[in-house]
Amino acid sequence: MFSKDILILTRTSLQCRECKKEYDTAFKYICDECFGPLDVKYNFPKLTKDTFSNRGHTYWRYFELLPIENKSNIVSIGAGMTPLIKADNLGKKLGLNNLYIKNDSVNPTFSFKDRPAGVAISKAKEFGLSAVGCASTGNLASATAAHAAKAGLPCHVFAPSNLEMAKITQALSYGANYIAVDGTYDDANRIAAQIGDSKGIGIVNINMRSHYVEGSKTFSFEVAEQLDWQVPDQLIIPVGSGAMLNAICKGFEELQTVSLLDDISNMHMIAAQPHGCAPIVDAFKKNSKEVIPVEHPDTIAKSLAIGDPGDGRYVLKRLAQYNGFAEECNNKEILDAILLLARTEGIFTEPAGGVSISVLQKMVEQGKIDKNDRVVCYVTGNGLKATESIMEVLQKPKVMKANIEEISAVVN
Repeated sequence: MFSKDILILTRTSLQCRECKKEYDTAFKYICDECFGPLDVKYNFPKLTKDTFSNRGHTYWRYFELLPIENKSNIVSIGAGMTPLIKADNLGKKLGLNNLYIKNDSVNPTFSFKDRPAGVAISKAKEFGLSAVGCASTGNLASATAAHAAKAGLPCHVFAPSNLEMAKITQALSYGANYIAVDGTYDDANRIAAQIGDSKGIGIVNINMRSHYVEGSKTFSFEVAEQLDWQVPDQLIIPVGSGAMLNAICKGFEELQTVSLLDDISNMHMIAAQPHGCAPIVDAFKKNSKEVIPVEHPDTIAKSLAIGDPGDGRYVLKRLAQYNGFAEECNNKEILDAILLLARTEGIFTEPAGGVSISVLQKMVEQGKIDKNDRVVCYVTGNGLKATESIMEVLQKPKVMKANIEEISAVVN
C-alpha cells in the first residue's frame, strides 16, 4: 500500500477543520483522529499591498499565500488575474449601481478550475508524485490534464460519460487517460478515490484536496486587489461541491489576518445552485444542518451536478457566518441568464455562470441586495464548452443566396 504520509520541509502545516489537530505538511487529507478534512495552515510573512504591485499577472503573484514551498515547483500555464468587469449595462437592467463580473471564462482552459488544478499539480510535483488525476464534471478534467501536460506527468481523468463533448475533447487533447464512467459524478468520484489511494496517484480534488482548494482562494485575492483592497458587500458564487465558496471565505479571512483588508464581517455570501441538483439550497431553506444527497442530478448545469457535495455542510456554516443566502434556478432561467449576460456585457458563459446570473436576479427581486451594494458575481466557465444547451433556444441562421437585394431586405 502506498503511504500518504510523505513529509517535506515547509512553511505550512495541516490542521483538521473539525478537531483542530495539526500535522506536518504531507500527502494527506483526512485527520487520523476524527476523519475530518485537513486545511492548510500558514506561518505568514509580513506583507503589504505593495508586495504584489510589480509581479506577473497570474495568481502566482500571491505566492506567499499559497502552499508551495519552493518556487521551482510551480507549474503555471498563465492562469489568473482575470478581468473584474464593471457590468454597467447589466447593472442598469437589474437596478444595481456597483455590479462586477469576475470573468474566469478567459483562463487558459476557459474555467476557474485552472486555479485549484494548478496549485494541486504544483504540490504533486513538490511531493514527488509520479502521476496525477481527478474526478470531474468536465472543467476540472481539462484544467488538470493541461497542467499535468505542462508538468510532464501522466494524468487520469474519471468522469461521467454524459459530459459535454467539448470538455471531453479538450481533456483528451492534452493527453489525459480519460475514463468515462457509466454513472454519476459521485460514482466517478468514488472510483477515483479508491484508485488514487491504492496506486499512489495524486487525485487533485480527493487526496490532494487540502492543497487543491487553496487555488480557489486566489479568487478572493484578485477581487480584493482589483477593488483597491475593498471588501465586496455581496458575492454570488455558483456551488457544486461547495469547495470554492468555502475557499473564497478562507481567502478573505487570510487577507484580514495579514492586515491587507479591514473588517470583512459585513460581506454576504450567496450560494447559487441549479434546480435538479440543489441539495445545499434545500438544506438552507429547511434550516437544516444536514445536506441530503441528490441521487440522480438533472440539470443542464452539468459542471454543478454534484449530488453529494463534499463541502456542503461547511457552505451552510459559511452562509450563517456571513449572513448569506442560498437560491436555485431552473433550466429555462439558466438559459435566459446566459443570453442576458451575453447581450448586455458581451460575456458568453456556460450554464454554471448562468446559474450565478439568474440567482443574482432573484436576490435583487427578493430585496436581498441593495442598489448601492458592491456586488461581485462569479462567472466560472466559458460558453463555448457547453454550446449544446444554449443552441436549443437560439434561432438557427437561415442560409441565403449571395444576392445583395435579398440579404439587404432582412438587414434593418
